[in-house]
Amino acid sequence: MEKMIPSQLATLGHPHRLAVWRLLMRRFPDAVPAGEIAEATGLKNSTLSVYLSALKDSALIDKERQGTSIRYRAAIGSATTMLDYLFADCCRSRPELCMTLPSTSSRPLNVLFICTGNSARSLFAEALLRDMGAGRFRAFSAGTHPADAPNPLTLQMLADKGHATGDLRSKSIDEFAAERAPVMDFVFTVCDQAANEDCPAWPGQPISAHWGQPDPVRVTGTQAERMLAFQAAYGGLRNRVASFVALPFDALDRASLQRRVDAIAQNEETA
Repeated sequence: MEKMIPSQLATLGHPHRLAVWRLLMRRFPDAVPAGEIAEATGLKNSTLSVYLSALKDSALIDKERQGTSIRYRAAIGSATTMLDYLFADCCRSRPELCMTLPSTSSRPLNVLFICTGNSARSLFAEALLRDMGAGRFRAFSAGTHPADAPNPLTLQMLADKGHATGDLRSKSIDEFAAERAPVMDFVFTVCDQAANEDCPAWPGQPISAHWGQPDPVRVTGTQAERMLAFQAAYGGLRNRVASFVALPFDALDRASLQRRVDAIAQNEETA
């Protein structure tokens, strides 16, 4: 695979091809239809098709058919080989030059959950980690386009589940990009739209993953139908947070930890 690296770097040297690849890396493990990629990047379908072909020819993405739809997914194995090669060469295999590994020895780990409105899913995750983390984590949440306030059904469900809600509010990711904001160890997107957006480069090189959940706020119908959607989002995130807090952080290197948080998104996490 190392023979592909010059071709891969040349392919990623084009800013629009790089943007498409970065989007699919943020969305991993999702397989994303071309129409959604075009909408997120602002590229014409014909132009995007050329870029997707170049990325696939360089083994940077995979293509698969799901029903009548063609979808694209980041080729994580190939990306890992390329980045490991660059790490060994440019960083001389010295982690302290290029990356740091979160440590649980001296302080709680800072974890940020991001969705679009910060009115439901990311607030669920924040409350869950705060209560399930046993003091080992500091949980935060934010939105790329935050709502004015948390959705009332979010607060109702959290209260019904025994979570404190008095300090929960909808807020912008700009708060966490400010100079004196906490440095994050982990950043998780919990909705597709937020993952499609090019968020700030977080200080400290946090480990990140995409734990996408359908948006319960968009569900219409009876009160019971809406509550069922909120319950599904809460339950899905509770399972993922439970898997996350059970990870043996001190026994994993950075690459292994990244693989484990990616696996959580696919509900494949094992002890």
